[in-house]
Amino acid sequence: MDIFDKKNIKAMQLKEESNPFDSKDYIYEIKFDGIRALIYLDKNTFIIKNRKCYDMTNIYPELESLKDAVGNKKCIFDGEIVVFDNGKPSFSKLQERALLKNKDKINYFKENMPVTFICFDILYEDKDLRNLTLKERKKILSKYRDKDNFIKTKQFKKGINLFKEIKKLDLEGIVAKKINSTYYGDLKTDDWIKIKNIKDDEFYIGGYKDDKDSYVASILVGDFIDNKFKFVSKVTLGKNKDEFKIIKKCKRTKNKFDDFNDNNYIYIEPKLICSICFLERTSNGHLRHPVFKALRQDK
Repeated sequence: MDIFDKKNIKAMQLKEESNPFDSKDYIYEIKFDGIRALIYLDKNTFIIKNRKCYDMTNIYPELESLKDAVGNKKCIFDGEIVVFDNGKPSFSKLQERALLKNKDKINYFKENMPVTFICFDILYEDKDLRNLTLKERKKILSKYRDKDNFIKTKQFKKGINLFKEIKKLDLEGIVAKKINSTYYGDLKTDDWIKIKNIKDDEFYIGGYKDDKDSYVASILVGDFIDNKFKFVSKVTLGKNKDEFKIIKKCKRTKNKFDDFNDNNYIYIEPKLICSICFLERTSNGHLRHPVFKALRQDK
């Protein structure tokens, strides 16, 4: 059984750097603020997986039309699912889609807030392409035409200039990719590097405090390091937000943090993942000026 049939590819990971750079060994692309996705397509197949192989197919049914683009071929595309608002990706609007489970609501948003798949790689075209170089894979991908909901990323030769432009446009950042790199998942190297206009990352929610006299709740977030759940930060979240209502419904448990304890908090199983924007990480791994961005459910 090959990778198309198994449908278990883990997405190529991106190492993060602070400063843009120029190099003849790299190409540069705009980093779109969305949800990473691998899409498996042939004339009878339409399956969307996130970077950890969680199935998202039912959430974005409008992308099934991409089957027409591949014809009789079997293909696996790698890219980003985004919602455009006034010509710019809107993660907050995409988040409304990402948390939907009701079929009627999904169909409503399908018509009124459709997503677009920004495609930057092809991993399979009737055979596994991951051992080809990025340059060779890009050449194969170039044969597929852009559509309303399928757009290929443009490539640039100068990373510093591109970063200056995306800062002017207030976009998320850029990605630098070695032109001769092959594709491998779940490992961060210098082959693919993201340079963000702002810093953000994903963390697990391990608890919250719901003070009756406050309009906001304090959320505890952490990360798994060396098989231990480590405290990263507290971040505030409005109690009228749908995200907080979802957090409150989570199963309560004993404190899972290895290095944090406060009896004023309610602890939950660390399965919800949130995106946090922040200024920087301190020497002990904590976040400076964290801001809650979005919520999603781990598989």
